[in-house]
Amino acid sequence: MRKPVLTFFYQYNPWQSSIGGIQTLISSFIKYAPDEFEIRLVGVGDKHSGQIGVWQETELHGRKLLFFPLFGLENDDVRRLVPTTIRYMTALMEHCFASDFMHFHRIEPTLTTLRWHGDKTLFIHNDIRTQLLSPDGRQAILWSLFPKIYFALEGLLVSQFSRILSCNSDSTELYKKLYPSLAERVNYYRNSVDTDIFYPLSVTEQQQQRQQLAQKLGLSAATRFILFAGRLHPQKDPLLLVRSLSAVNQPNVHLLIAGDGELAEAVRMEVDRLGLTKQVTMLGALQQAELADLHRLASICLLTSVYEGLPLVVLEALACGTPIVTTRCGDIPAVLTPGSGIVCETRSPMAIATAIESVLQQPNLYSAEACVLAAQPYSAREVMHQIYNDMLQRWQARNRSSMSL
Repeated sequence: MRKPVLTFFYQYNPWQSSIGGIQTLISSFIKYAPDEFEIRLVGVGDKHSGQIGVWQETELHGRKLLFFPLFGLENDDVRRLVPTTIRYMTALMEHCFASDFMHFHRIEPTLTTLRWHGDKTLFIHNDIRTQLLSPDGRQAILWSLFPKIYFALEGLLVSQFSRILSCNSDSTELYKKLYPSLAERVNYYRNSVDTDIFYPLSVTEQQQQRQQLAQKLGLSAATRFILFAGRLHPQKDPLLLVRSLSAVNQPNVHLLIAGDGELAEAVRMEVDRLGLTKQVTMLGALQQAELADLHRLASICLLTSVYEGLPLVVLEALACGTPIVTTRCGDIPAVLTPGSGIVCETRSPMAIATAIESVLQQPNLYSAEACVLAAQPYSAREVMHQIYNDMLQRWQARNRSSMSL
């Protein structure tokens, strides 16, 4: 019996540094794909490589796959006049990549796949209602200006999916209510963290690495690091991040910003305006392994997002033993335990600064053990196994059905 083919569709180049939960999720799917599947990725490539628009046999995390870059893209962390999703959808129109299983992470490209035969899954990554309807989210996504058009488009396309998987409980319930005839296809799934990459250090090792980074940056050996990892995008509200640091009344605190995006220059200007140039280091986009090193030595992972689903950065930080300080958004409050972080009820610099100070002043209340324990149910190996097992069962059932005809 031939292997079933699973194709991932997203504007993603696995060999280029880019921060994003969708990219990380696809990477985990590829890494933990069982041998029973043939894996393909229709993504984007390096426009200077000369290998655009052709299938390439390659390897990622030791797993063989076929890769088809639709077009070349330098940096998807910065929004453009023509959204990358629209470019991707337009390029997809020229091809038919129908396969046994297809995974999509945006609804727009599936406008071109309505007539493709195969088992299709749509992944929902955010609290879609807040994303589109909240006044705070108006700058974060273009569709927030036209929510009725978005839901009309979605209503046209959604029936083609065999599965709709959301990592946000509110979105899961919303989709069941919006599309009652498809309710059985809508399910909640756990976002996941690769514990081969994200794991804690001993106290001694952590202190050594923290001091080494402080020395490298010309900072005091007593410096405590706060880490932000994500796109510098209105959804993440990085300006609130910087303003919150300004309100922190603690010595030797330094903010590391790992990520890039359209608000990078605005963040730099705000850092300058607040006189924080010696307290903030902007690192740009990093590879997963580099990011994991920072999580392990940080005292806090900080999020100031307007909306989220269940961001991978939270699970990654917890798996490294690092407590979270976050605004209330998405399913983060359901993940955090009293000993693994603080949820700020007010989106203000003072409220966030107070939470930061609480963690820094009482580190014994936010132990690495408590953080790791909170992340345990979200192991990528286990989550991927469950999803692949469900796919394999559907594949085998279809084969039995076709053989009986």
